[in-house]
This record gives sequence, structure tokens and C-alpha cells, in this order.
Amino acid sequence: MKLTQRDFTAQMHRAAQTCRIFFFCGPDEAGASAAANALIEQLPDVDEKVELAGSDLKGDAGRLGDEARSSSLFGGSRFIYARVAGDEAHDALQTLIETGDAGGGEACPLVIVATSATDKSRTAKLLEKRKDALVAMFWPPDLRSVTQSVRAMGDSAGVRLNGDLAERIARGANLDVRLAQSEVTKLATYLDASPQSPVAASAEDLFEIGAVSEEEGFMPLVNAVFSGEVTKLPAELKRMREVSLNPVGLLLACERRAAQLGMLAGKVGTTGAIAQTLEAEQKARRIFWRDRRDLEDQLRRWRGKELSQLTSRLMEMHRELLTNSQASELLLAQGLTRIARAAAKR
Repeated sequence: MKLTQRDFTAQMHRAAQTCRIFFFCGPDEAGASAAANALIEQLPDVDEKVELAGSDLKGDAGRLGDEARSSSLFGGSRFIYARVAGDEAHDALQTLIETGDAGGGEACPLVIVATSATDKSRTAKLLEKRKDALVAMFWPPDLRSVTQSVRAMGDSAGVRLNGDLAERIARGANLDVRLAQSEVTKLATYLDASPQSPVAASAEDLFEIGAVSEEEGFMPLVNAVFSGEVTKLPAELKRMREVSLNPVGLLLACERRAAQLGMLAGKVGTTGAIAQTLEAEQKARRIFWRDRRDLEDQLRRWRGKELSQLTSRLMEMHRELLTNSQASELLLAQGLTRIARAAAKR
């Protein structure tokens, strides 16, 4: 089965009941991750989550099958969640499928979120025609669609958002639906709102919870890193500590910018027409005018192999932060500094 973000929500419940392998890909890593989490909520009778990294699957093609056919430590059922880059999971999935078709036993549900992969990748081609597999492709959203999603999030949480407030949250989250969901959840808690007792939110409420904004958000630091502005970096890292920017949220913003650069680099192709491509994207409202100069500079620094390496490094940093949360701020600062120095050389 093959879906896009347009039909995923309508087909999600059926897919969760009939499929065992779920492959989420596309330039919109935030949307793919959010969709994967939504699908996990629909999986029947799963108790234990087993997380694997792309390096785990790439280094040992048989490990996936071993984990997928193992019993849960807690006596219930399990599912496997893997974040990978590109086709890192291809060989492991092929081995799992071949052993399963040969009578190797039923595997537990497997959810894979793949950055730098599309529905044209080897992994997607391996799965798309199988009845027990789902390939879901996610393109970067525009402001209008994320604003609509934010209002829907508010409705689900019992927070009534007018169009201006929903758009402000969408912009502040840099169109990242995961960050937007976090802000809506904080807003619902602050207002003591629920679907049974909905509350209308105001701009003052948004200010009180410290919602992300252009001035206080992640993008000045993200741009300093990706543009190799090493002289600006110390001040931005100091601001990160002073205003207590969430390290994981900041890293997600970096991952989203890398995915955006990947999508734009694909459109530029071998023509080198960066300015013309960005002009077309701005007219289509897929990028903001204020981001255009930064994107143009970063596209000249991060292309091809370098961009792929950047994506892999960000994923490694994500795993490091999740496994060592107490030192997350320090680990993030060190990782971003290395990336900024690499960008400055280009």
C-alpha cells in the first residue's frame, strides 16, 4: 500500500489493522514522524516499544528478524520503531521478508521513519506492492495546511484557536507539526481545557505559556549553524542556555531545516539555479520570504554528499540526546559547533 499525507489520515486505521511493516519517508521528516506516532496509537494490542537505529540494521541484517520474532519481556506484544537514513533498513527488511515468506514465523509490527528517502528509494520499492506493508510519503507542508492542522489539534485538546493564533503557532514552530502540537498541549494545560470543556485561547494566553516565536525560537541559532557563522555561534549558544531552549526541540528544528534543504536541492538538481528555484518556492508559499536569503546561502554550502552526511550526523546527535538527557545541552552545543565549523569551510 502506498499513501501520501493527503490520504494517510483516512487510511491510517485500516492500514494499522492490516499491515505489519510501515515505512514513512519524504522531505517532511517532522510530518512523517508525527504520522508514525499517530499510527502507533492505532496498532492493536501493543505493549512494548523496541527502538533500533539505522546503524543497528545496516550493520547486522539479521538482527531485525531476531528482534521482530522475539517475545516481549513483559509477556505482552511488542512493536519495533526505527529511525534510519536513506536505505539503511533495506537489507534488513529484505532478510526479514525472505525468512518470513519461507516460514520463519510471524514478525511484530515494524515502524520505520526514514530521512533522506523517498517513495522512489530501494526500500520503498521493496515494500510498496506488498499487502502487508505501507509506504507513506510526506512532502513539506505549507503555512495554510499547518495552520489548519494546528486548529484541528486545538479542537482535539479543547482549545479554540482563531485563524491568527493558529497561524502564529504554525509560524513559531517553523511549520513543524511536532513542535506545534507541543505548544497546543501546553496551552490546553494552562487553560485547563478539555474536549468536554473547551476554552477559547487568546494572544495573552499564548504569551503566558512562553510559546515559540520568531524572536525567541530556534531559527537564529539554526541559521548560524547551517550558514557557518561561527562568530555568531557563541552568542546564540548563550541565548539557548539563558532562555532555556529545549535541546530536543532545537535539534528537531535543525533536522527540519536539513530536510527542507534536501527537498530544495532536489528541485535545483544539476542546473544550479538556486535563486530561480527559491523564487518559485516563495511564490508558491512553500518558503517564507524572510528565510530566502538564509536558504540560498545554505543551499550553496550543503549539497549532495555533504547534505547526506549532515542528515546522518543530526540523527546520531538525536540518539545521543535521547540516551544522555542530563548532558543534552552540552552534547548539542558541541555537535552544533562542529557542524558550523564544517559549514564555514564551504
